[in-house]
Amino acid sequence: MQTSGTNVVRLKDPRPASAARRGLVGLAALLALWGAGPGAAWAQQAGAPAKGGAANLAMVGEPQGLDPMVSTADLVGTIMQHVYEPLYTFDGSWNIAPMLAEGMPAVSKDGLTYTIALRKGVKFHNGREMTAEDVVASLQRWMELSPRGKAVGKEVASLAAKGTHGVELKLKNPYAPLLAQLALPSGMAAILAKESIAPQLKEFIGTGPYKFKERRPDQFTVLVRFDDYAARKEAPSGYAGRREALLDELRFVPVPSANTRVEGALSGQFHYADLLPVEAIGRVEKGAPAVVPIVTKNFGFPYIVFNTKEGMLASQPLRRAVQTAVGTGELMAAGFGDNRFFVVEPNFFPKGTPYYSDAGAKLYNERNPQAAKDLAAKAGYSNSQPVRIMASRQYEFHYNMALVMSEQLKKAGFKTDLQVVDWATLVQRRNDAKLWDVYFTHSGLFPEPMLSPPQLGDGAPGWWDSDAKKSTLAAFNQETDPAKRGALWGKVQQVVYDEVPFIEVGKFNGLSARSAKLSGYTPAIWPFFWNTWMK
Repeated sequence: MQTSGTNVVRLKDPRPASAARRGLVGLAALLALWGAGPGAAWAQQAGAPAKGGAANLAMVGEPQGLDPMVSTADLVGTIMQHVYEPLYTFDGSWNIAPMLAEGMPAVSKDGLTYTIALRKGVKFHNGREMTAEDVVASLQRWMELSPRGKAVGKEVASLAAKGTHGVELKLKNPYAPLLAQLALPSGMAAILAKESIAPQLKEFIGTGPYKFKERRPDQFTVLVRFDDYAARKEAPSGYAGRREALLDELRFVPVPSANTRVEGALSGQFHYADLLPVEAIGRVEKGAPAVVPIVTKNFGFPYIVFNTKEGMLASQPLRRAVQTAVGTGELMAAGFGDNRFFVVEPNFFPKGTPYYSDAGAKLYNERNPQAAKDLAAKAGYSNSQPVRIMASRQYEFHYNMALVMSEQLKKAGFKTDLQVVDWATLVQRRNDAKLWDVYFTHSGLFPEPMLSPPQLGDGAPGWWDSDAKKSTLAAFNQETDPAKRGALWGKVQQVVYDEVPFIEVGKFNGLSARSAKLSGYTPAIWPFFWNTWMK
């Protein structure tokens, strides 16, 4: 890895050009993003689909809960998207597609009224048919509890049922991200059976192809096929189209050790192993043909969340000092090693996409300890108070990046306290502003900027709120012309760099593995197992 200039890290592939072309060259060469969604079509492998069997699915850890609205953790979304469904979803090219809605909504000329027809004959897992009352009650709960839902709720003037299978949603102002927000599996706008709705879900009653059977904490979560599932008729594409539960059971097993997930995949213990360390790719490739490596291109971006509410980093000048000390190139190299799996660049969105911008680039990858020390001193910092950094080893790249960041801050005169916890504990602790200053996480890379990170919404950990955030996001979200939105996104990106609510570290490809016995699997950010079967 070589540094060019002061801010941009160029990734040099040490292999011959022919090998690089065959391999996974950096994301900069791969990111035709909008065509690299969650599988352009259902991956058809040899052999006809057949019902039966159970899949053991190794996840990075134990979900802190199974409520699909309350948590933005990917793990919760991955599991519960099989149980619950939204009104809309994403196809294989990241286009919005209907799921529980009959089709795309009718939108008034002023862009304020959305009329949504619902599918008829869709049954909940308790045997009752879904109606508009369920949808309204579910969306109201989502707007009360979910960080993304709260952001949407501020834009909603009214929400009402229209007959048994129609919903009318009226906005205060045009809001371009509405359908994308309704489609995301993370912090999902899931449609729940109204009788199960409570501040805390006690029953998990959805409409999905699998229904909840049992959860034993730290052992497994088991879902079983829902035989009365009402599938769509369209061909599968990404998360959209026909979903079919071919497997009898899905067993989501928490496996916090990345190495154990690798060993379990190689031994055949797991039919799928999620988010493996990139250095394991050689071993996984050697496990062929019994094991199949899965490289999910354009998987996402790691980012560092700052506590803007309490503690030392509630001070923007001190956050700016930390930002100046951080070298994101070193963090990405520590997190992923193999430069086929990552790229270091200041733009939140790739070149060639509507939201590409270099706004704030001068504040990216500075890695300047002396300038950081001067900024910290000017802001009144003394090294008697440590920067509390939370990270989890269940995502090995989070932990490796946290180690490097801790050393970078020490060089800039900061005292640090690196707190390594399991992922479920981190997700729980990040909700308490008294317990941390920064934490490491990651997100998928999506075509709609407002989908992630959740800190762009309201109430997400970090609790970023400012006049500049409100004004730039209001202008961006109320503009429905995609060409004009692109220019407005640059202003939002600049505010993020200036106010430092989070640092987007870089972009990466994800590595997972599946057994050759598991057929029909389509690589996706939130892995899904409908339309998969056992040979």
